[in-house]
Amino acid sequence: MKLAVIDLGTNTFHLIIAEQTMGDLQVILKINRPVRLGEDITKNNFIIPTAFERGIECLTAFKQLIDQHEVTAIKAVATSGVRSAKNGTDFIEKAKSLTGIDITIIDGDEEAQYIYEGVRSSGAIDGKSLIMDIGGGSTEFILCDETNLIWKKSYDIGAARLMQAFFKSDPISPDDQKSLIHHLNNELKALIVICKEFGPKTLIGSAGAFETYAEMISPGLDLTLANTAMISYPDYKSLADRLIQSDHASREKMEGLIPLRVDMIVMASILTNYILTELNIKQIRLSTYDLKMGVLQSLK
Repeated sequence: MKLAVIDLGTNTFHLIIAEQTMGDLQVILKINRPVRLGEDITKNNFIIPTAFERGIECLTAFKQLIDQHEVTAIKAVATSGVRSAKNGTDFIEKAKSLTGIDITIIDGDEEAQYIYEGVRSSGAIDGKSLIMDIGGGSTEFILCDETNLIWKKSYDIGAARLMQAFFKSDPISPDDQKSLIHHLNNELKALIVICKEFGPKTLIGSAGAFETYAEMISPGLDLTLANTAMISYPDYKSLADRLIQSDHASREKMEGLIPLRVDMIVMASILTNYILTELNIKQIRLSTYDLKMGVLQSLK
């Protein structure tokens, strides 16, 4: 039996197709497209027409691949970009009418739960950990250990949303950085309090920006072969400083930095730095399994 999961993120749409045999899942196709559904979404909470069309075109292409692979079951989930948009329901209805794909809008709590299930299946969790998933529209945090999910919450502080609000200069100015940190201080008070009580020793980054960190630090790393990998703290700090201090043209030339993340990686780096500093965490681990793998697990 073949299963497909579509993750409609604020920046990127993901498709994963897996074959289930005797309870085991083998991924046979995994692709993503930089749809940028959340382009300019913070201006009036609206999916703009060009982004709307890009999303429909991507889903049409995904459906063709799903049909080619003779998939038995499909689960499509939409996250922050769709759930926060005034015309998010219009997008879902249009997608259904043109592709036949039923899309479910999941709330932040469900999103965090799926992320936890995906990361847990990667084997990345070892002791008290804080999982962090930096999306375009939202960022999820999950406190956990190998066997228990302790606490989870989704915040509307995704990299695209932060970039639209705080990235006013190139490179980002000290004043813009201060404004962003002030915003994080206000938004993440509850997270910091409960983390200091729980005491996570490891920050686990769920795919996305953390894959970029890993690939830029270790250019020879093949993430298609790894469920999880350690990220050197000193190497990460050096990379983050370089990313934050650089301008767009310089980042475009950096090896391992895909075009979609050339600017958003600055927001992701400031956010990651904030968490590491506030919680005094010195150990970073990547999980290449994320929300879509959690959703896939739910279809078994």
